[in-house]
Amino acid sequence: MKKQKLKSILAVGIAFTLLTTSCNTFKKLTKEQKGAVVGATGGAAAGAAIGSKSKNPAVYAIVGSAIGGVAGAVVGKYMDKQAKEIEEDLGANAEVERIEEGIKVTMGSGILFGFDSYQLSANAKNNLTELSKTLDKYKDTEIMVGGHTDNVGTDSYNEALSEKRAKAVATYLSQKGVKRNRFVVMGFGEDKPEYDNDTEAGQMKNRRVELAIVADSKLKQEAKKEANDMASNK
Repeated sequence: MKKQKLKSILAVGIAFTLLTTSCNTFKKLTKEQKGAVVGATGGAAAGAAIGSKSKNPAVYAIVGSAIGGVAGAVVGKYMDKQAKEIEEDLGANAEVERIEEGIKVTMGSGILFGFDSYQLSANAKNNLTELSKTLDKYKDTEIMVGGHTDNVGTDSYNEALSEKRAKAVATYLSQKGVKRNRFVVMGFGEDKPEYDNDTEAGQMKNRRVELAIVADSKLKQEAKKEANDMASNK
């Protein structure tokens, strides 16, 4: 669905290591901590109160990186531009949401992969190639890629499949020029459903890959400097 949503959510972040590197914004978690609320910034305590009510890991990752205030608004403008271009890249093949100082992109696995497969389809590769251009253009971000499945099959199988699918997306994007050290990948299996797994429609929607795009340390520092300069000029 091609749309952009503005949401007001506070802060707390999660993540996992992708390939051979890790991102500063995201905190490495143990298997048991997947989906847990982990403080990433000074506003984490406040964010935990709200974040704990949500089950969506991408939201945790996004809101956990928030710096707030005028600096946060500067980051938000950067993300506004990027989100608009991502919508143009992916069209009806993904849902793009602006959440606080980040972007959440949701892609159904039916568009990305064949049944019970983690091999990207030709159409998926075309879409991801376009997405890679925008991600490379907006270099000052870190990206969590999270894979999700329905509840058909065993927990261990679904977790492995979801991670392979998330890694397939991240790997393809890195092959198209997006630096590997900007990514983290997680496979959540069936643990974080967004829809009712008791229906076929719900199961289909739960089979998805989500991207959480947040500011890296460089962008945050620049945003804080710009905010301080604005304050000094008043």
